[in-house]
Amino acid sequence: MDKIKISAAQLFVLIFLFEMGSSILFGLGANAKQDAWIAILLGLAGGLIVFLIHYRLFLFYPELILTNYIQKIAGKWPGRIIAFFYIIYFIYTASVVLRDFGELLLTTVYTNTPLFVLNTLMILTIIYGIHKGLEVIARVGQIYFGIIYFMAISGFLLIIFSGLIHFDFLKPILENGWKPIFKESFPGILTFPFGEILIFTMIYPFVNERKKIKFICIGGMILSGINITITVIITISTIGPELYIRSNFPLLTTVSRIQLADFIERLDILFALYLVISGFFKITLYFYAAVEGTADLFQFKKKEKLSFPIGMIVLFSSITTASTYAEFIKEGFEFYPLYLGLPFQIIIPSILLLIAFIRNRKKEPHTNLN
Repeated sequence: MDKIKISAAQLFVLIFLFEMGSSILFGLGANAKQDAWIAILLGLAGGLIVFLIHYRLFLFYPELILTNYIQKIAGKWPGRIIAFFYIIYFIYTASVVLRDFGELLLTTVYTNTPLFVLNTLMILTIIYGIHKGLEVIARVGQIYFGIIYFMAISGFLLIIFSGLIHFDFLKPILENGWKPIFKESFPGILTFPFGEILIFTMIYPFVNERKKIKFICIGGMILSGINITITVIITISTIGPELYIRSNFPLLTTVSRIQLADFIERLDILFALYLVISGFFKITLYFYAAVEGTADLFQFKKKEKLSFPIGMIVLFSSITTASTYAEFIKEGFEFYPLYLGLPFQIIIPSILLLIAFIRNRKKEPHTNLN
């Protein structure tokens, strides 16, 4: 185990930045229309249960990362195969998120810049961050946590003072019953963004206050969930449920409508700045998990040397994942939750936990996490 250590506060910040990530950029829970905010809260509740599965596994093996204790639970070769597929999952998801943010920047600010150039600049920055290490990434996260919150509060105040909010758009509540809400919550919102807390199983052993991990993670998930819910409520109250469904980027549509005192307008730059910050942290953490997992599985002593080749794989995968953005979005909302989210975030960890309970039935999970 490396001598990397981050504080509980830094873990909280990373969870918040990661969970917020790209989740407020798209029409999360759109098919539930004005009840999308209810679907998000249900997804959050499910995500907290999923976290408890991951956390229980961590209690059995508090010194090990996910790709390592899989081998302890499932056996050497089955465990290595499963761990390898988790690394592929981390790399694929990093490339998907990179494509997300590249396309968004292409749409909003850099309209004449090739997607390859934007993604290359982002991935080179992330490779540099990985070289500096998790501790540096966590400290940078603490700086940007305040910036993100200041931008969010400023944006919400400007929307309110612009007179754009109409809470009638949120009525009638449960117009179409619970069915569309449940369909949006499970597996969609459950796996994106809340089930993605799985990524922190690659970080828990590096936290120097492990007793606080449970409460820090639950707190970070709840805070990010509340923020996402408030963002969706304000967005729907501004543009209405129908436009919320049709718009590729509902929050961008909302921000672009801000106009105050005949000179505060065209605040798309705030949206673009959020994109760069949140995109950096979300991709970086998936990237870090891929590098850490590869180094653990194949016993690389200098894992920094893996960052460039894995970065190139992420970069080219982000370009070749789909030929068009429409195809990419369809794949993200239909393929990812069912075929990647559910197995890797919920099904496999649940099976591993069952096996761990059986193998350790005469032993209690570790309670001394110092």
